[in-house]
Amino acid sequence: MNLTDNEKNEVLELIKQGKKLPKEYIYKLYQDDEDVFLFWNGRTESVTNAVLPFHSIEHIDEPRKEIQTEDTLFGTDDRGRQLKGWTNKLIWGDNKLILSSLVNGALRKEIEAEGGLKLVYIDPPFAVGADFSYDISINGEDVNKKQSIIEEIAYRDTWGRGISSYLSMLYERLKLIHSLLAEDGSIFVHLDERTDFFIRIILNEVFGETNFLNHIIWYYSDNFQGNLTRFANNHNIILAYSKNAGKKLNRVSIPLDKTVKRDKRVWSKELGKIVAGRDENGKIIYEDYTTKFADDVWIIGQSSVTKSASEEYLGYPTQKPIELLRRVIESASKEGDLVADFFCGSGTTAAVSEKLGRKWITCDLGRFAIHTARKRLIQVQRELKKENKAYRAFEVLNLGKYERQFFFGVPANLTEAEQTALLEQKQEKYIDLILEGYSAQRVSGFKMLHAKKAGRYVHVGPLSVPVTRTLIEEIFEECRTNLITQVDVLGFEFEMNLTGMNTFIKETILSKGVDVRLRYIPKEVFDKRAVDKGQLKFYDVAYLQAKSKVNKKEVIIELTNFTSNYTQDDLEDLEQSLKKGSSKVIIENGQIIKLTKDQHGIMQRESVTKNWIDWIDYWSVDFDYESKKEIIKIGISEEQKEVWTGNYIFENEWQSFRTKKNPALELKSVPHEYTKPGRYKIMVKVVDILGVDTSQVVEVEIK
Repeated sequence: MNLTDNEKNEVLELIKQGKKLPKEYIYKLYQDDEDVFLFWNGRTESVTNAVLPFHSIEHIDEPRKEIQTEDTLFGTDDRGRQLKGWTNKLIWGDNKLILSSLVNGALRKEIEAEGGLKLVYIDPPFAVGADFSYDISINGEDVNKKQSIIEEIAYRDTWGRGISSYLSMLYERLKLIHSLLAEDGSIFVHLDERTDFFIRIILNEVFGETNFLNHIIWYYSDNFQGNLTRFANNHNIILAYSKNAGKKLNRVSIPLDKTVKRDKRVWSKELGKIVAGRDENGKIIYEDYTTKFADDVWIIGQSSVTKSASEEYLGYPTQKPIELLRRVIESASKEGDLVADFFCGSGTTAAVSEKLGRKWITCDLGRFAIHTARKRLIQVQRELKKENKAYRAFEVLNLGKYERQFFFGVPANLTEAEQTALLEQKQEKYIDLILEGYSAQRVSGFKMLHAKKAGRYVHVGPLSVPVTRTLIEEIFEECRTNLITQVDVLGFEFEMNLTGMNTFIKETILSKGVDVRLRYIPKEVFDKRAVDKGQLKFYDVAYLQAKSKVNKKEVIIELTNFTSNYTQDDLEDLEQSLKKGSSKVIIENGQIIKLTKDQHGIMQRESVTKNWIDWIDYWSVDFDYESKKEIIKIGISEEQKEVWTGNYIFENEWQSFRTKKNPALELKSVPHEYTKPGRYKIMVKVVDILGVDTSQVVEVEIK
């Protein structure tokens, strides 16, 4: 410590008074630690060590019956679906909690059994001002889907204090990634000119300066800009590091625009370097080259992901070219290796990994990112199937109720009985928390009704289990007894047969004079900042209707109706603020409406959604739901135990979805043939244009 006695006394006095220390004192305090030390406001060495089990939302595996090549990787069942081996992972949630759970939880063993995580590529959000909103195109009109509150909070956490909060976010995740990487693994970090010099120092600290591999320039030559005051920014930076010394990247060949004649390059043992090759007469040998090995400047155009006419274009704001990821993955991994991307975006890393025969893990916080990646990866399976090539199944995972319990202070490593007891102790606190987010006032004297808001009573559903029809019936009975006619039922989850519940409410409860409205609780309710600012949105459960057509042993499922009550915008406020001669497309009460104000200030409303079909982006079917229990592993290492969650895994056996190239949607599934008689539950899942899931169970009898 290089402080004088007077300076030490001054530091102590400043600390007592709660005042900031001058920067020169901070530098003196740490100057003996390292030659170069990056310090920022909020820096901490602590790392999240939560261990949360992963829930399987969906299992997707395009049947392989048509593939003729023998697949020795994992084997297939009589439906042509993968039987064993690694299943790729698409995970929805906070990547800090996901990384922590991968590092410390049950999946760590699976990762190590596959040879470990060999490559991580990340493209963290480095553009200040970027957000998670996206445009939806409906019948020729574009409507902007605003980012969710959880995405907005994540953005504020990342950039709220500028570069210091960004460094804190990335530093912790890089330390977790380092722990997860195989000993011979490497990481490629995608950055821009505003952050690369900060992150390089962090990477030196986390991975070691001697493990630096490359500083790669990605130059997009097809990006034309008209900057008048300085040279245009037409490149990004990728920093590559290995976990340990000795890592060698694979050579990657790239095509040349034209054939080049040049001297043959050979290795000289005597000189210890590459020299020009010579014939027996000592003359230099010249050869024609149509390819070269890639160097650290990668000239790869952006137009493939920014031009709507391109085959790659998905309309995702941060989408990266396939060629860029192909070069990363081929340089740092081999076929069969495990690759990960913890800022998934549109899923390019996973898609390219699948095509190159790599296994993968990818995750994202955004619902739209996960949905975009899911559709893209199904298309990759279909492409490989057409090419008679092998591909792996993938599953969509999240942290489910355990993430909610973690936010609420209930550890996942407790026994079910201990968790239940702790939740009961915190029940009133939990109800108060939800009611604060809903802006409802507590009421007393009821068993099932907790509060009141704008004339409607409110019931807060449980934290860890779905709201069931039985619970709805109990709420209805209390309302009927007390002559209450309106009630909102709030829940994180609702039982799978939502349509049956909605039908029960409409045909039974509503007909008896009680208006019951089901509303989802957003998980952002656990963030006090969102609650304090009144930013939470509790949106209504959608109504889905599907029917079955049974012909002997064959069943076809048909979508027949879908109703959303989603509201994003305040219609009256927008009508007041809209300028004359302008228009805006909004989402209000399950309708997408184009507002137009003419030069005289006269307002016109036009519905953009013409039919219920316009709301559906994706739907899929599991023809034998409840055939596969969801078993999760809880605990660390030897303490792990397998537990049935009470749920079943949704086996995605057939799906239809819209793409930019093909917006058409099939409303009838292909016929599914059952091999055994019996009663079957069929799960139908719809994802609407906003990325929200709704499910229905249809029961059929096969004789």
